[in-house]
Amino acid sequence: MANTPQSKKRARQNETRFQINKARRSRIRTFLRKVEEAIASGDKDAATAALREAQPELMRGVTKGVYHKNTAARKMSRLSARVKAIG
Repeated sequence: MANTPQSKKRARQNETRFQINKARRSRIRTFLRKVEEAIASGDKDAATAALREAQPELMRGVTKGVYHKNTAARKMSRLSARVKAIG
């Protein structure tokens, strides 16, 4: 339990940041899921469009500190390879 005023404030800030980061992560996952669904349906145009929309969201997550840059780069690389492989 937080006792000092400083630790109470940190607890409040941590909770606020947690909620914001949770929303950002959820938003990014939604964009990634749209790419996954387009890949699963086999529609290359839709998958390419969804990937183009997902990329800035993922990079924004890196900027905001939700994801590590290498994690985001790995996700983008793997998704783009899968989109490219669609016949």
